[in-house]
Amino acid sequence: MKRLAAPKHWMLDKLTGTYAPKPSPGPHKQRECLPLVIFLRNRLKYALNGREVRNILMQRLVKVDGKVRTDSTYPTGFLDVISLEKTDEHFRLIYDVKGRFTVHRINPQEAEFKLGKVRRCQLGAGGIPYIVTHDGRTIRYPDPLIKVNDSVKIDLASGKVVDFIKFEVGNVAMVTGGRNMGRVGIITHRERHHGGFDIVEMKDAKDRLFATRVSNVFVIGNSNKPWVSLPKDKGIKLTIAEERDARREKAAEASA
Repeated sequence: MKRLAAPKHWMLDKLTGTYAPKPSPGPHKQRECLPLVIFLRNRLKYALNGREVRNILMQRLVKVDGKVRTDSTYPTGFLDVISLEKTDEHFRLIYDVKGRFTVHRINPQEAEFKLGKVRRCQLGAGGIPYIVTHDGRTIRYPDPLIKVNDSVKIDLASGKVVDFIKFEVGNVAMVTGGRNMGRVGIITHRERHHGGFDIVEMKDAKDRLFATRVSNVFVIGNSNKPWVSLPKDKGIKLTIAEERDARREKAAEASA
């Protein structure tokens, strides 16, 4: 893949090379993922180049969702857990309010599970019910109350569903696509458009309203309590003026 064609949220500079790592086929789409090589080299700075990343991975030191991954271009995606056992570090890939994957450290207890959005819910061969999650997992015999757009809590050691959150008004959700990517808010209303895209209206912690398509909404908790920890901005998007004021305050504190 040419470097200029790489997704902007990878934050690769233009002049360091001609090419960018092309993600391998995997559970997340090419433009919605972050290859392991970029996470280890560009974000964590644990390697200086691609060869060092491969050396780290070939020592079987990196786990994604509890499984060892040795492919440097393996596509990690939203809410994946990356574990480095040698340093006892765990990270969850989650968006900041500018739509970029942030380096979000989590504790070992939180690294034992992940959330998955239900993309499909249907009957398979032999009349066996199953669901398919956003990260490509097929889970048979789910709870009959689980429907499309709900979120399931998956235990990474066993791969089984241990709990679920309904997609309904009053629950907290994160936006995973579009202009409001990375924002967190309470679902206040769902507009149904037959033959078109359903629109979901949300309200964040500062009582600001925004709306997006239902396909971009990922429920992360019951009422206003998220089941996963959020990055430092807590999914609250500031206006340009508020960002400027925050920068000035920070600069004033640093110089004082």
